[in-house]
Amino acid sequence: MNYRPPRWLRGGHAQTIWPALAVKLDPPPYRRELWDTPDGARIALDFVDGQAGAPLVVLFHGLEGSSASHYAKALMHAVAARGWNGVVSHFRGCGGVDNPLPRAYHAGDAAEVRWILQRLSGRFARLAAVGVSLGGSMLLNYLAEEGASALPQAAAAVSAPLDLVAASTRLDKGLGKLLYTRMFMDTLKPKAMASLQRHPGLFDAKRLREARTFIEFDDLVTAPLHGFGTALNYWTQASSKPKLTRIARPTLVLNARNDPFLPESALPEPSQVSAAVTLDFPPDGGHVGFATGPFPGHIDWLPQRLLEFIAPHLQD
Repeated sequence: MNYRPPRWLRGGHAQTIWPALAVKLDPPPYRRELWDTPDGARIALDFVDGQAGAPLVVLFHGLEGSSASHYAKALMHAVAARGWNGVVSHFRGCGGVDNPLPRAYHAGDAAEVRWILQRLSGRFARLAAVGVSLGGSMLLNYLAEEGASALPQAAAAVSAPLDLVAASTRLDKGLGKLLYTRMFMDTLKPKAMASLQRHPGLFDAKRLREARTFIEFDDLVTAPLHGFGTALNYWTQASSKPKLTRIARPTLVLNARNDPFLPESALPEPSQVSAAVTLDFPPDGGHVGFATGPFPGHIDWLPQRLLEFIAPHLQD
């Protein structure tokens, strides 16, 4: 199922930005559950209820994403159309639920994915997991750590920053910094400041206000709060690319070669992944874009591609 972009929408930046801004899609009928985490936080899970006994598709969203993200709504609509169950599992501080703890979420957070999947597997006999962008990195780290014991029968990672050091070269300079990093900082920094107000002395408020790049933010907030020390240590240890040989569950790794978040040179070769991993690197698609059709475009290619891969592994 090859991806072909519409003629009117060309380039990685256009493919990345346009679907989120221009493609209108109502949310499916979500049913929200609030779960208390083992360490005293709370997360929101938005479910789409399917037929009794049908499989579950779990979506782990991207950095500062939610069940309202365009890709989340598109996938959950496609899941519901099959009569399956779906859920968008929000990370800490996302989906409108406050996070009272210093610990948030990060690209290598396999522990949070593990806990969520363990709880869901007690309710659904068959499940698949999809991770988008940062959520894809978290999911791949989990799959690599668990190997053959991983709970999903199948998985997919979309536009994951497989090499976080290489991704930093795109997001902390030039157009990437101007378009995307500033957008993420507009939500990350207020959340970090709120955490600082709850936990005085957690980090330097002046440095937080002055942070303009991911290396500045991750060096100050993400890395030390989650045990990595420095941004470079965090990016190196949390990158999923070196761990793809350890994945044992059928897993699709889908990245556009013109993704503005990750240089094409950082994409893995077939020799760098296990036999369970399917690599799909279309030339176009941007970062979680993959729009198709006449103006203003459609975003149904991505959920169709994901479910096409997942479905054979969820048979009774």
